[in-house]
Amino acid sequence: MITVEEALAKVFALCAPLPQERVALIEAAGRVMLAPAQAQRDQPPFAASAMDGYALCGPAPAGARLRVIGEAGAGHAFDGRVGPGEAARIFTGAPMPEGADRVVIQENVTREDNHIILNEGAEEPRHVRPMGADFRAGDRLSAPRRLRPVDLALLAAMNVPEVAVSRRPVVAIIATGDELVMPGEEPHADQIIASNGFALKAMAEAEGAEARLLPIARDDKAHLRAVFEMARGADVIVTIGGASVGDHDLVAPVSAELGASRAFYKLAMRPGKPLMAGRLFDALMLGLPGNPVSAIVTATLFLLPALRALQGLGALPAPTRRAILAEDLPANGPRAHYMRARLEPEGQIRPFASQDSALLGVLAGADALLVRPVHDPARKAGGEIRYIPINA
Repeated sequence: MITVEEALAKVFALCAPLPQERVALIEAAGRVMLAPAQAQRDQPPFAASAMDGYALCGPAPAGARLRVIGEAGAGHAFDGRVGPGEAARIFTGAPMPEGADRVVIQENVTREDNHIILNEGAEEPRHVRPMGADFRAGDRLSAPRRLRPVDLALLAAMNVPEVAVSRRPVVAIIATGDELVMPGEEPHADQIIASNGFALKAMAEAEGAEARLLPIARDDKAHLRAVFEMARGADVIVTIGGASVGDHDLVAPVSAELGASRAFYKLAMRPGKPLMAGRLFDALMLGLPGNPVSAIVTATLFLLPALRALQGLGALPAPTRRAILAEDLPANGPRAHYMRARLEPEGQIRPFASQDSALLGVLAGADALLVRPVHDPARKAGGEIRYIPINA
């Protein structure tokens, strides 16, 4: 068995970044932008009023009486000039008129027909947003990055109509086993509902991939081969179950007959010891365990980082955070353990009492995988420990 770190390095070695394509900004949410984007204009493109009020030229004392000579609104600049003893009615976001250098908010003036009288407190602040205060033409939004809603708003403000992004990875997901039926079907007494594929599809799509859930592959070489053929053209092929060494575990021999190369098999981790990785049809192939928890945990540790690497975000493991252990833990054994755990108030984390890899309900109630390295010593409550956020 190899370590999780060694296995992840081998998975990354099988990942070649996907080519880029240009997409309209309206279609870019969640995509990985590969090339920096450059602002085409200053923001704001002019000195703008930050408040509703009156634009003035220079300082004026409380009690000063000024003549109102015009009005400026957002999208409607005042084309005159404001001089001493004059003011222009102005609204938030409107360009500052020529000659004006500050805004007195409307609450600090008294209006009398075409004049205003400045009240006490009208001197400061200026209430003006300088030209280019947010960004300047030529400023860049760095890459690579996954585009968040705020990034899209920034790109739009920069007048960038389209961006260079990584092509979405295509993931083909194959559940295997005669014991499986799809939700809504009537299982026999010795069958169960296929559930793992739905989680993996959602996880892959949340990571920016296009995921296809292929038909369940039965425990028959010809049938499994036919389903594998449906996966041609995918960038990642994920099998669920059938990757062990039992009489009915056909993923390894059938994929080998189709030309697959295998990078590793079996990991020093729990849950998820029977994990296989390699290449098939020019795609990364991951053979995940069939137990629900094992499949989802190994996908968190291997599939999701691989999808990020394929999209140009770098060869990085699942990000970890730190929390305070809420209870004592015994020493860990020869396999890294990713314990299902719940985050509690005040930065604490508590593992669930049962860590059975078949208990999907426990995983659904967890929001973290508490990380126990190989031969991690006993831990006392109150100490700091690493975890991987999940189910976010």
